[in-house]
Amino acid sequence: MISCNPEMKSSVLAHVRFLSVSATIPNIEDVAEWLMVPVQGIKRFGEEMRPVKLTTKVFGYTPAKNDFLFEKRLQNYIFDLLMQYSRGKSALVFCSTRKGAQEAAQRLAQMAMTFGHSNPFIKNREQLERLREVSLSCTDKQMQSYILYGVGYHNGGLAAKDRNLIESLFLSGDIQVLCTTNTLAHGINLPAHTVIIKSTQHFNKEKGLYLEYDRSMVLQMCGRAGRPPFDDTGLVIIMTRRETVHLYENLLNGCETVESQLLSCITEHLTAEIVQLTVSDITRAIEWMKCSYLYVRMKKCPENYAIQKGMPTTRIEKHLQEICVQKVNELSQYHMIWTDEDGFLLKPLEPGKLMTKYYLKFDTMKHIMLAPSSCSIEDALHIVCRAEEIAWIQLRRNEKKILNDINTDKDGRLRFHILGDKGKKKKRIQTREEKIFVLANDCLTGDPLVHELSMSQDMNSVCSNGCRIAKCMKEYFFYKKNYKGAFNSTLLAKCLHQKLWDDSPYLLKQLPGIGMVTAKALLSMGVRSFETLSEADPRKIEIVTGRKYPFGNHIKESLSSLPAKVEMKMEETDCPRQGKSKLVITLTRLLQSLQFTKRHYADMVVGVEEDNLIIFHEKIRLDDFPSPYSATILLSSPPQQGKLTVKADLIFEDFLGIDLHQKVILMKESGSNVVHKHGMKHISSIAHTKDMCVIKDDNKGRLPPPAEQKKASIADIDYVPSFNLLDEEFEESKMPSFKLVDEDIDEDKICGSTAMLVEDDDCKIITERTVFDHIRKKAKSLPILAASNVDPQCSPSLETLTLIRKRNRERQLELDSAIEVLDDMDESNFHWNSVSPAEPRKAEQSRQVDKDLISKCNINTADATSSADLLDPAPEESTSKALAGERIFEHIRKKATNFPVLETPFRIPSPESCLAKKELQCQGSDMKQYYSTVLPKRQRCFSQTMGEIREAESCLGFKSVFSFL
Repeated sequence: MISCNPEMKSSVLAHVRFLSVSATIPNIEDVAEWLMVPVQGIKRFGEEMRPVKLTTKVFGYTPAKNDFLFEKRLQNYIFDLLMQYSRGKSALVFCSTRKGAQEAAQRLAQMAMTFGHSNPFIKNREQLERLREVSLSCTDKQMQSYILYGVGYHNGGLAAKDRNLIESLFLSGDIQVLCTTNTLAHGINLPAHTVIIKSTQHFNKEKGLYLEYDRSMVLQMCGRAGRPPFDDTGLVIIMTRRETVHLYENLLNGCETVESQLLSCITEHLTAEIVQLTVSDITRAIEWMKCSYLYVRMKKCPENYAIQKGMPTTRIEKHLQEICVQKVNELSQYHMIWTDEDGFLLKPLEPGKLMTKYYLKFDTMKHIMLAPSSCSIEDALHIVCRAEEIAWIQLRRNEKKILNDINTDKDGRLRFHILGDKGKKKKRIQTREEKIFVLANDCLTGDPLVHELSMSQDMNSVCSNGCRIAKCMKEYFFYKKNYKGAFNSTLLAKCLHQKLWDDSPYLLKQLPGIGMVTAKALLSMGVRSFETLSEADPRKIEIVTGRKYPFGNHIKESLSSLPAKVEMKMEETDCPRQGKSKLVITLTRLLQSLQFTKRHYADMVVGVEEDNLIIFHEKIRLDDFPSPYSATILLSSPPQQGKLTVKADLIFEDFLGIDLHQKVILMKESGSNVVHKHGMKHISSIAHTKDMCVIKDDNKGRLPPPAEQKKASIADIDYVPSFNLLDEEFEESKMPSFKLVDEDIDEDKICGSTAMLVEDDDCKIITERTVFDHIRKKAKSLPILAASNVDPQCSPSLETLTLIRKRNRERQLELDSAIEVLDDMDESNFHWNSVSPAEPRKAEQSRQVDKDLISKCNINTADATSSADLLDPAPEESTSKALAGERIFEHIRKKATNFPVLETPFRIPSPESCLAKKELQCQGSDMKQYYSTVLPKRQRCFSQTMGEIREAESCLGFKSVFSFL
């Protein structure tokens, strides 16, 4: 599709010629149409063009208990086949594994040894002398012994010098039989007269089981038979099972049509094209599908793709468009890609990029995206077990017993188990997902109980594929800023990679040269971590493991494969910005890594535990970061009466047991910066300004822990509780304010309910006794104010905590007479109480009671209306008048002479208990006037801030005084 772009015509790549050659595809016309090859460019060559005619013989054998034993059994038949068909000519024996090739060569050499000087693989004495001389230059000891009998093996595990030696000996004919892996059929030109394919199955690492060779692979191996300069014919011998003989009898005829496999995985491929920006809109996506081999085969053979035979081309195109639109909608629904409102434009999103990067199936990526927000390691492991990448693993009948025994776990080895409906361990494993979960848990113990070959292969496949899936999960959670999910998935990826839990006693198995036997021996001497191994005596290690010198030195040298040793510190520093906390994380490299061949990386993650939020993430190369390295983080201060647990983790990419973790608990500091030693301390803040207008603060602060009380400072204040008492403002000259406390109070003498006062940079703690004493002193010097009209748009004085509305002189007598009636009423209705916004019903009842009392006092309609307005005033009716400031001073002078004398501090009950038990009683007829006018207004004002008062209770000292007033 890219080659069809007009821009490509001007590129130098437009003049590049391609030649496609295949010996295994019968429907070559379909491939040519897909590649847009003109008719004259198609050339077909049949068997008649082969310079050496091939003969194929297929032999079927009885299956063994498992695929591994079957392949091993076939080694016993190779020598007889060579004696019967090779006739002393060169032969290639293709094996599926390196070890299989080595074992086949060993078996042939042993059989040739029994013939003595009549070895069928040695033609003359000169050949034997050459082989003896050449064998001395071979570095592989086993190869030296095989070469003497005219047999060799070839695989990727040999040194380059040995491989070149074997290839030259085989081409010269000195080595007659060469056992090799199937990779030789692709890259190296070593033709032979006879080709033997030992078993038509190979072990697939991704799926963890034996699968049949692809047809093209078998044809490639068959193509090595026959040497044009030396032979007229070539022979191919295929050794397979009896039930698969018919699959290979007509192999060379090429009767198997090549079909498209795109439809089953079109979602993943379409996502990859969108991620690579090859497809940018829906029309390009449809065009991309038309450029595929799928579209060619759909037109030729629609019934193989669930399309009715004989359907016209236009209908096939429409069906293809429907498939494309359906897949795009699925990707958009799960946020893999972005589409506009019309569904035309296509852009990749991060989940789609991750799915493409890690080659995951669409269903697997959906499982990851649907993971819970607080994803645990167990949740992540369940996601791996449900992945499509390992869906081929089957639960076999003969495996159920051992799986049931492992899940029962009488020794307590497993970290997680398959649970039943009642939370108990299941006694019977019934699904493949349960099998995978049990196998993974058994493997991660470090000492698995599963030793059966097929189950071990399944277990290896689960770990290899699960590590890749967990890494994708990790990056997805980083993208979502999910702290718990990212941390747990990162840890699971490492565990699956190392096949160990992070708390396993066999963590030393991660080092090269240490297996299970050595790890258990080290564990018996108390060495179970890298630190204890570095301090261990090498000679003692040799004694415990039963090995000779210098094995202990080699074990300690393996510690050089670890990454550089790093120290991490996290501390809170002063932040000039109000409402913010500042954390500084410092990484210091203590010891440089001794191994420079591999780069080591780590993820530095900082998250808030309560919010499950990642606030900082960076990937660091441990070997060359500038040490010390610091990262500064600003985050919002904790909410009122709460804390923030900030965790910093340095998670190493490959190794377990060396991760670094730090934790800091941030507590909300009060407005006065006074931190209580026992739990939370309640704060009352009264700003000291000329024009007092306190604005309601909806934030709810929390107090620091007791350990931080003495460290607090005014600069750290990020919350000051306040009360929105009134919407109006008083003029400065009309209502003066005064400082309640001048001297410091010894905190050791304070008990019971306390209050705190913030003024400038001083923190004063007062009690009821302090307030009474100070008011007595101040009452003697109160000024005498003349009666004056007060501007209705004024603010109250917060120090007196009262709201006095100036009333007309003509209504004063009527109001006084009305107040006398209140003496006989139940005073529990008039207690100074605050109503929480969470209790609107209680506030309404309180307002209704006051309205009824005013109406009972025979106040005229105008006065009643004015009094009712005080209960629930509207902003536009704020012009109502109140008592003058001189009445406040008269009342305080009068009451100051009758203040009680408090010898010892006493506890003032909370406002709620005062209301219930009637412990705070109002005294004095003048205060009745206060209750009739001010109380309703105060109840309305305090109802807005009851949430803060109930939690902080910061005004108890003042409340007791003013209740007395």
